[in-house]
Amino acid sequence: MQTIGLIGAGRMGTPIIGHLARNGFKVLVCERNQDRRADIEQRGAALVDLKTLAAEAEAVLVCVGYDKEVRELLQAPDGLLKTGRKGAVIAVLSTVHPKTMQELATEADGYGMHVIDATICRGGRAADTGTLLSFVGGPVAVIERIKPVLSAYSSDVVHSGDVGTAQVSKASNNLILWACLVANHEGLALAQRYNVNVEALREALMTSSAVNGALGNWGGQSMAWADDDMEIVSEMAADCGISLPQSGLVREICRTLKPRRYELDKYGV
Repeated sequence: MQTIGLIGAGRMGTPIIGHLARNGFKVLVCERNQDRRADIEQRGAALVDLKTLAAEAEAVLVCVGYDKEVRELLQAPDGLLKTGRKGAVIAVLSTVHPKTMQELATEADGYGMHVIDATICRGGRAADTGTLLSFVGGPVAVIERIKPVLSAYSSDVVHSGDVGTAQVSKASNNLILWACLVANHEGLALAQRYNVNVEALREALMTSSAVNGALGNWGGQSMAWADDDMEIVSEMAADCGISLPQSGLVREICRTLKPRRYELDKYGV
């Protein structure tokens, strides 16, 4: 694979562009916000329309926000499935329901294309440094073809199983992430009320059994996607008939915390 398409030059997609270009790939980007053209081109890519990207790209990375957007990009009359190259691999980096991935993969087979999920973890800083964790769900042969592409921006690429399993893996990651963030908030708030040096405590906890990624990134963790992540977790739990009571509570707490941005001097509950 030499020509790679990327749809959605947002917080995660933009640094990925640069990593792909630096690794020798020709990168075509489809992005609705034309104000990002200069940044995209500076990173070594060309800003093109969806039709051009679909016709030329051997692999397409989909980095949009929501399930509905992914479906529209692939299933619309002028979408990727109908206009893309035969044999092309469409990798969905977006966080969507695993059933969506399975449906799209089945539909893609009829067009001679491959749809896989390639969800990413570790956040914006890892995107900047090219050290993301990519979970990949799909046939082994397809994943081997696209692995050099994923490795351009990921220090770890983990084959999670069939199509859809990367979404489940990402959902599990997010479920634990948001639970940790809520626990961190409550623990540090309690310590502050008792006049503990909270920053010293936080640094010490990073060396203890309480260590977690959200604690290390305290003050820099955006909660923008918490509710959407936990909604998918809730739907998945209902689909397979299990109860995740803590997750429901975490979702409600995240909704309360989301309007406020917590820095190191703001622990109040």
